[in-house]
Amino acid sequence: MVKKKDRKIDFRENIKEYWSILSEHKVLFFSLVFLGLILEALKIIPSFLFKELVDKGEKFGADLITKIELTDVLLIIAGIFILTTIARSIIRWMVSHFLIFLDTTMVQNLKTKYFNHILELSHNFHTTHKTGALISRLGRGSAAIESLNDILIFQILPLFFNLILVGFSLAYFSTIPAIVIAIVVIIFVSYSFWIQQLQQKYKLIFNSEQDREKGMVGDVFTNVDSIKYFGKEKFIQKKFLKKVEETKSASRKYWGFFRWFDAGQTLILAAGTFFLLYFPLKEFLAGEITLGTIVFIYTIYGNVTGPMFYFVWGIRGFYRVMADFQDLFEYGKITNDIKDKAGSKNLQIKKGEIEFRDVDFDYEKRKLFQKFNLKIKPNEKVALVGHSGCGKTTLVNLLKRFFDVKKGNILIDGKDIREFTQESIRSETGIVPQECILFDDTIYNNIKFANPSATRKEVFDAIKFAQLTEIISSFPKKENTIVGERGVKLSGGEKQRVSIARAILANKKVLILDEATSALDSETEYEIQRDLQKLLKGRTSIIIAHRLSTIMTADRIIVLKKGKIIEEGNHNALLGKNGEYTKLWNLQKGGYIK
Repeated sequence: MVKKKDRKIDFRENIKEYWSILSEHKVLFFSLVFLGLILEALKIIPSFLFKELVDKGEKFGADLITKIELTDVLLIIAGIFILTTIARSIIRWMVSHFLIFLDTTMVQNLKTKYFNHILELSHNFHTTHKTGALISRLGRGSAAIESLNDILIFQILPLFFNLILVGFSLAYFSTIPAIVIAIVVIIFVSYSFWIQQLQQKYKLIFNSEQDREKGMVGDVFTNVDSIKYFGKEKFIQKKFLKKVEETKSASRKYWGFFRWFDAGQTLILAAGTFFLLYFPLKEFLAGEITLGTIVFIYTIYGNVTGPMFYFVWGIRGFYRVMADFQDLFEYGKITNDIKDKAGSKNLQIKKGEIEFRDVDFDYEKRKLFQKFNLKIKPNEKVALVGHSGCGKTTLVNLLKRFFDVKKGNILIDGKDIREFTQESIRSETGIVPQECILFDDTIYNNIKFANPSATRKEVFDAIKFAQLTEIISSFPKKENTIVGERGVKLSGGEKQRVSIARAILANKKVLILDEATSALDSETEYEIQRDLQKLLKGRTSIIIAHRLSTIMTADRIIVLKKGKIIEEGNHNALLGKNGEYTKLWNLQKGGYIK
């Protein structure tokens, strides 16, 4: 694991990834660069016009030209100035127009690419990364695309354009000022780069602290009920204050470098201005150049100092952008733990036969299964029971391919599930989980999520089957009622009925009940168990249960202990054996295994 202070920005990889997104629009990008070059070239014209105005005014004052000649010159200068201003306005409008299109398209492409990539990463990835940090990095990385486009077009490239244009313009009148400006730019930029090099690692630390802070905020507000149940608001506030102080400390270290930027840059520019005027004034006193040329040199210097500041701010922004890219692009380097084979087909379950054959599986160096075997017949209702940690949920996770077995095979209808795509396996095996986690959407849309192509009639048939009709009719907005984040506006029983409606609408041959009623009161549990019995008809079912009363009607009960099957049979047969199942039954007496 890389320590926070040892992390460095991988500029090469970040720029490569940026270019891969930009390359789809390179014609537009280089058109913007070309328009920017023209815009910078047009900025020199007013300085040259001002030089001519001073020189002609000086000649008029010395009676070297007539009033009419001066007037003609003034009209020409005014005409060129007006045309230049109009041209700059049109080009600026075009640059803004094309840049908006480029920014929005690239941001969309980046968001879509990384959202899809992160979504498809393994179950293990999502259980080990905070949601708040994922959101923070995705948002920051997407915003960085727009920032980098602006930096390149408006801050970095203009300096190079101006150096070329100003350098040739100055050299035409006097070589020394051109050399002075070149030296000032080199010192100015080199100093800025040096400070940025010192600063970059503190930006990464600052980003990490921000991610942790946002991760904590997401975690807190997701579990706000638990905080209030236990009266721990003050405790969490103190914890958050400590986290904010860590972010503040990292922020101060990062932003503290800007003091050295400002002080050093001011000194460099002051020295540059002195030498820029010193040598031309000597030439003027020697009669080698005109007063207008001095004015031109000084005013055109502003054409460089402005872009120099923009350039340095661009470099600051560039380092920030690279750090923001780094945090997001690191996710792009993470590959899915579970990979589909090349040419994998989509699974279609017809019979619903499931077999775990000689399965070995370790989880984080802990051996869970060795030579594990279990065969489930089509339409058979099999219950898995045993103390926590015996492997019940792990078997379901293996069947869903959240993990792959180390050795052995898991077969559905006689075919190894590794021959099929993960998504098809998961979509072909329905589930009623212990807690139905809902989207912050309507009841109707939450149910239809299980089968987006379902008709309205099919959705309402599922609602009726799950006995949700009466519940929904009591809501002011009926099926269009918004359930809130994670379904917080519904009771446990209401959410579980939505889960059953989902399972009905999905209509899968294999159905998993993962402690589907363990969090409900007895009356609600009884009603939902009755619905579940109807739901299980004609399906292969795997039922995970702690409450043994909920699986008394199962065709076969598998008793697990430390990853091994120690007993199996129906409820009455297992009670007659007077073994582990009987012991569990006596312990809970129809209640819950402790």
